Amino acid sequence: MISIPLWPEPTPYALGTESHDHPSLEIYEPFGTTFKDCAVLVLPGGGYESLSGQEGEGFAGMFQLWGFKTFVLQYRLGSKGYRHPVMLNDAARALRTVRSKASEFGFNPQKIVVIGSSAGGHLAATLLTHWTHGRPDDPDPVERISSRPDLGVLCYPVITMGKFTHEGSRNNLLGEKPDLDLLDRLSAEKQVTALTPPCFVWHTVEDELVPVENALLFSQALRKAAVPFELHIYQEGAHGLGMKDGHPWIDDCRRWLLKRLA
Repeated sequence: MISIPLWPEPTPYALGTESHDHPSLEIYEPFGTTFKDCAVLVLPGGGYESLSGQEGEGFAGMFQLWGFKTFVLQYRLGSKGYRHPVMLNDAARALRTVRSKASEFGFNPQKIVVIGSSAGGHLAATLLTHWTHGRPDDPDPVERISSRPDLGVLCYPVITMGKFTHEGSRNNLLGEKPDLDLLDRLSAEKQVTALTPPCFVWHTVEDELVPVENALLFSQALRKAAVPFELHIYQEGAHGLGMKDGHPWIDDCRRWLLKRLA
């Protein structure tokens, strides 16, 4: 694994000089070959307070075995004083950086998946609904590139900032008293359009931390916008289970990715 900074110094909107003030991408080489022309950007969960190792490095190992060129984003956090749109800026810059490296690493720039879990799922859903084409006249060549993922995988995601939200994630992202317009703009189910990329969404009924309604709301929005998606609701499994106990989401997701990327 190697790590590269998202931006050359100075990092935009940095509040200090610690490592958590400077977002980076961890890059993992593939072991398998099934998805040898594909890349994945991994956004770990952690309530916008921390970054889960099992949903970052742990997921990277799975995608390495599948043959993906894998990039794990170490993004900035609310617990370190950051608020929206810094997290989205980090995710968008990461997607652009990944796409800029397609020739260098030998993958198709139109086969980039973003996967996020819990609050990382919210960040992924925000990127899926707030991507931009890039600025063609920007002096930074990375900023000229589209930040649109080609596919999204959302694992027990925080989606809404409304009734069924995870309050800790919302407070870390937006502060304790965000205005109503900001709550709407960061409720991903209200931002889906026909241009939102196809998604694989999964959740569990037993999740007591992030209600399953989050996955249902986003899937309903995808359906309304005629965006292709696959939704899996499993009865069993606590929040944050990741790849524990060989949960069936892993095989279901792999089959979906084969259909979309083969």
